[in-house]
Amino acid sequence: MKKTLLGTTALVSAGLIAGPALASDPLTVTVGGTVTAGFYAIDHDDIGAVGFNDTAVKLVARNIDINAEGTLDNGMVAGVTATLSLGDDWNYNVNNNDATFRELFAYLEGGFGRFEIGGTDGAAFKMHYTSPWFVPGNGVDSPNILNVNTVNSTIPTLTALASTPFFRNATFSLMAADANKVTYFTPRFAGFQLGLSYTPDVTYNGPNPNGLGVAASGAVVNDVVEVALYYAGSFGSVDLGADGFYVSGDAPTATNGDPEEMGAGLNIGFGGFTLGGAWYQSEDLTVTSVVLPSASGLEEEVWTAGLSYATGPWTVGVAYLTDEISTPGYSAEIETWQTGGGYNLGSGVDVGLDLQMSDVDYGAAGSYDSMSGGLVLSVSF
Repeated sequence: MKKTLLGTTALVSAGLIAGPALASDPLTVTVGGTVTAGFYAIDHDDIGAVGFNDTAVKLVARNIDINAEGTLDNGMVAGVTATLSLGDDWNYNVNNNDATFRELFAYLEGGFGRFEIGGTDGAAFKMHYTSPWFVPGNGVDSPNILNVNTVNSTIPTLTALASTPFFRNATFSLMAADANKVTYFTPRFAGFQLGLSYTPDVTYNGPNPNGLGVAASGAVVNDVVEVALYYAGSFGSVDLGADGFYVSGDAPTATNGDPEEMGAGLNIGFGGFTLGGAWYQSEDLTVTSVVLPSASGLEEEVWTAGLSYATGPWTVGVAYLTDEISTPGYSAEIETWQTGGGYNLGSGVDVGLDLQMSDVDYGAAGSYDSMSGGLVLSVSF
């Protein structure tokens, strides 16, 4: 299809075929995405009288993308992206099998840069580097599959902690998630690119069809501003990628601290190896299905590092992530190791081995471990 379009364009330019201008042609629609499934054996510590299943089939349907894009006669590229998701990415122990639009936004791109408007991740999220993913469809940073309990309210011995925030297990900015926003990316200059995003409010973590009416102020985090700086370049045989970001929002009431996020990431590639890591810190922010301001004094710090190696169809690696939440008089931490790899069978089909080990420490409330191993099948289309 691509060759046909390019060939037709060349003939029109040469005057050999008469036809309408490209701007009058409909946008080209493509559909793609990834579905990942895994069968896991799990050894999870009992917590009091509560035990956990020792096997599981995990199904993750993320990023089923519908994209319509075309080039206008003035050279600008215009398009719309709609992303379907099964369930959500948040650390809930809730079975959600609804297929919903996770993202829905329009964009315009040209020599001026790129402009996006709608429900999608902001500049801080999209420009972020982190530890490499080497298991098909899964990694330690913002994992699709994590075989450890992280929900306090489901465990009787931890009910006193039920109101404490969940572990986010991610160095990505999630304050505005996929809420309706405007974003601008500058053109790249010598490998550098700047991204800016503004979100009026985070009532929803996905696209909000709010064309009619106005939103009441003072109910949720609002006026979220994201600033991100990104670099990508090569020095001989070494590839380098780096980023840094800062995100701030306004709390709805005077009793809450204004939430903030900051982070940085780095990737170094050489001869099939990828060494990567990231750091993240938030203040006065609770990440749930809708982000909430916390009482002043809540802090969360996450960092991750990993190394992968790819040769031919094979990829192997090891990665680590630690996530610590603290408030005056309370702290909790989760540490996760992952190792394994994948093999590409061709045509977007990958199989892999995923080995995980997590340790959760609630201080005086107790601690527990989980180990798991699984065979994974990931199909991209």
